[in-house]
Amino acid sequence: MNTEKRLTKAYKEATVEYFDKNSKYIIFSDIHRGDDSVSDEFARNQAIFQHVLNYYYNKGYIYIEAGDGDELWEHKNFKHIRLAHKDIFISLKKFFDIGRLRMIYGNHNIYLRDKKYVKKNYYQFYDEYNQKRVPLFNGIKPVEGIILKHKETDQEILIVHGHQGDLINDQFWYISMILLRYFWRFLHIVGFENPSSPARNLYKRHKVEKNYNKWIRKHKIMLICGHTHRTKFPKNDELPYFNTGCCINTRGIPGIEIINDTILMVDWRVMANDEGVMRVERTVVRGPEPIDRYDCKHIEGYDGLKTNCSDI
Repeated sequence: MNTEKRLTKAYKEATVEYFDKNSKYIIFSDIHRGDDSVSDEFARNQAIFQHVLNYYYNKGYIYIEAGDGDELWEHKNFKHIRLAHKDIFISLKKFFDIGRLRMIYGNHNIYLRDKKYVKKNYYQFYDEYNQKRVPLFNGIKPVEGIILKHKETDQEILIVHGHQGDLINDQFWYISMILLRYFWRFLHIVGFENPSSPARNLYKRHKVEKNYNKWIRKHKIMLICGHTHRTKFPKNDELPYFNTGCCINTRGIPGIEIINDTILMVDWRVMANDEGVMRVERTVVRGPEPIDRYDCKHIEGYDGLKTNCSDI
């Protein structure tokens, strides 16, 4: 099944959530939380991410995790991931408890489409200190896609992980998972890269992104995803394809914010001031741009980007 069919299916089955100028969202993808072993690439960014989550919680944002939050391909036992990053899960639970957590599954945590797996692993966990089971994300329903629909303009924004139609990571995900868990995981430690990953394969990444743009051009819908690990914020003459990037780079943690009917890309990293004091800082990389600028369905007379949306 190709990207056109898979993305369209994800769009038709997506959960619809309405938003307006008062809504605030932060979208991260590809966190790849592991077991804190040498292969856990997220471990080096755990402290930064902890600060980031606290910032968005205190600011009243809704947190959308757009796939591959937990590295379930490498680590089949979720318990080890939760224990390794228990402070992160405490912060995520704060979002969940007040209805501000949205979880999308990607290829590396595709097990979350299984309701029984989610109920067994994510609803509760065993608290070894108190020696009893306690709630984690009790009742959570991970989804393949979310449509943010504007209350006034009906503009739609599709948010998915982005693996849809990527043959090796979609239809043949189980084979890729076995190879990663028992082969590439260990070779990666000594410097070899997994060729099935679009994050490591430039040709594959461009092919995946080209398919995204084909789908946007046909359906005239703004798309936000991850998967390729490459950030993307469209320029004036480009289609409305946005990519959050990933949270396992040494350079920082990128994300996409939606606030005041605008969209912007931010980057969080540790910076040193003139006195050598280290602190985590948020930098706006691109934007903010009005959301309705990317409304391909409802605005006529486009120029630049808008010509691409309407001239089909």
